[in-house]
Amino acid sequence: MSDVVTFGETMLRLSTPSGERLETADSLDLHVGGAESNVAVTAARMGTDAVWLSKLPETPPGRRIVRELRAHGVRTGVVWTRSGRVGTYYVDRGGTPRGTDVRYDRADSAVTTTTLDELPTGPVTNAEVFYTSGITPALSNTLAETTAGLLRTAQEAGVRTAFDLNYRSKLWSAAEARRAYDSLLSHVDTLVAAERDVENVLGREGEAVQLAHGLATDYDLETVVLTRGAHGSLAVHGGEVHEQRAYEADTHDPIGSGDAFVGAFLATRVRGGSVPDALARAAAAASLKRTLAGDLAVVTPEEVDAVVEERGGGVSR
Repeated sequence: MSDVVTFGETMLRLSTPSGERLETADSLDLHVGGAESNVAVTAARMGTDAVWLSKLPETPPGRRIVRELRAHGVRTGVVWTRSGRVGTYYVDRGGTPRGTDVRYDRADSAVTTTTLDELPTGPVTNAEVFYTSGITPALSNTLAETTAGLLRTAQEAGVRTAFDLNYRSKLWSAAEARRAYDSLLSHVDTLVAAERDVENVLGREGEAVQLAHGLATDYDLETVVLTRGAHGSLAVHGGEVHEQRAYEADTHDPIGSGDAFVGAFLATRVRGGSVPDALARAAAAASLKRTLAGDLAVVTPEEVDAVVEERGGGVSR
């Protein structure tokens, strides 16, 4: 039995060195990144048995992705194909006032054709928790069906399910995303969502506690976690509210910090940790990720726990 099983696309990321621009840089830094595999890496590094499922072309870029994930302790269940491609994305890194620009080149990637029948569903039905995000159903109609099928398969097997809205405006409109979320959330036990997405995509209004309680009631969710940027995070579980402040960090690269949060939260809960403990460790993992280049949270449980111990946990009420 696996602790955490995830499904989604993983890409190759090409980033400009600090102080360079994409159109003038002579070299680019290569990293591996994708929401669901990022979560799996964090969960694995936090001591759980983590599995990532996907579809990749049998090419050097596809094999590079698998090698990277396995190096961090993630077991992979990959459908290999001779068609399609590995998606890529470019990160043009800049500070204030220029900012960082992300550009995707992922059309026709192999994963967009993944069907439920192709995937090894044994890991899903034998997991403690199955996780995917709102990025995956946005990539193709086929993936939307596969995502729903995997969530149903997990739920029918008595496996807890977790889902992060992870809204990306470059992939679909808010209206399209809302329709998809509405159809998926009935198969979800733990929902993670940015507060801004709950407001702007789901069209809900109110204070954070009100938003979380409303989602839990309307979709019959066991746990709702709202991430609130610099304001930290908040969870509603079993009728109780738990709040966690964000831990300050010297930000070298923020991409992937939300996935580190989710990975640490799920890893802690799978190992029997309370919701407050999971929120604290999630916040710590996210802060540590911000100090690291690339998408992956290359952290240890000891580092995460040291941040929590030094800076304190949250508040429950």
